[in-house]
Amino acid sequence: TSLFPRLPPIHSPCKLFCHLGVWLDFKYKLKVLSSSACFIGNYRSALNDAIQAKKLKPTHLKAIIRGALCHMELKNFSEAIAWCEEGLQIDSKEKKLVEVRAKADKLKRAEERDARKAKVMEKKEQCQKEILLAAIKERNIKLALKPSNEEEEISGGLAEISLDGFHSDNATEAKVHLDADGNLNWPVLFLYPEHEQTDFIVAFHENSRFIDHLMVMFAELPPWDLERKYLPCDLELYFEDEERAAMYQLNPEHTLLQVLQHKRYFVKAGTPTVLAFVKSSPFSKKYFSGKKVHRL
Repeated sequence: TSLFPRLPPIHSPCKLFCHLGVWLDFKYKLKVLSSSACFIGNYRSALNDAIQAKKLKPTHLKAIIRGALCHMELKNFSEAIAWCEEGLQIDSKEKKLVEVRAKADKLKRAEERDARKAKVMEKKEQCQKEILLAAIKERNIKLALKPSNEEEEISGGLAEISLDGFHSDNATEAKVHLDADGNLNWPVLFLYPEHEQTDFIVAFHENSRFIDHLMVMFAELPPWDLERKYLPCDLELYFEDEERAAMYQLNPEHTLLQVLQHKRYFVKAGTPTVLAFVKSSPFSKKYFSGKKVHRL
C-alpha cells in the first residue's frame, strides 16, 4: 500500500502540475511532521508534529511510533500505551511498538505504586504531626506564627495551630519531636549578644535543666571569650517578650518545659531562643538600660 494518496486521472499538463503540487505538498508535510524533532529533545513539539502527521494519514506507523516515544519521554505512560495499541492494530508485529508498550506498562505500574506509597507516607506524617500538636497543646505551650501579612499571630488551641508552625529556620533544619518515651525534644538557640555568637542544641529534652546544658557548653571556654568571663555560674539567661518590649530572666535550675509554659513565652519558627549575658557586666547593664526586666 502506498504511503501517499492515489492521484486522480490526469487529462492535461495544467492539471498534472496542479495535482503534482498537491501530492508533493502532502508528501513534504508528512515527512516534516513525522521527522526529527524528537532527536533535539523538543518532545512536546515532536508530539504535536506526530499528531498532525497522524491526522493526515491515520495509518502512518512512523508517526505513531514517534508519538508513542514522545509520550514516553514526557512520562505520559497511559498515552504511550494507547498510541502503541493503536499502532499494533495496524501492525501487530511491529517490534518497536511491542517494546515501547511493555516498557510503558512497567513504568506506569511503578508510577502508580510510588504514588500509593507517597500517599501512605503523607498520611503517616500528617498523623504524627497531629500527635505532636496534641502534645504541645496538652503542655500549654504557645506557638507564635507569622502569617503572610507579616503581623505576628499567637496561636493557642490545637485547632488554631497550623502545621506550618513547625518549619525550621535553623541551618540544621532540626524540628521539635516526640521521643520513644513521649517526651518533647526541641531545637534551642542560645544567643550571646555581647559577642554576636550563638550556640545551637539540636534536641533539648523538655525535662532537662538549663544549668545542665550550660555546664557542658562551657566546660571549656569558647575561643571568643578572651576575657574568660563566660562561666556557667556567672551567666544569666533571658527570653524576650517583643510584644511588650520586656525581658524575662530565667532560673537556670528550671527545665525547658517550665520556661516554655510561661504565660509570656511564645515559640517562634519552631525554635525556642534564649539570650545569655555575664552577670553585672558593663555590656549587660547597657543592654538592659531602659528595658522592663522581670524575673521568674
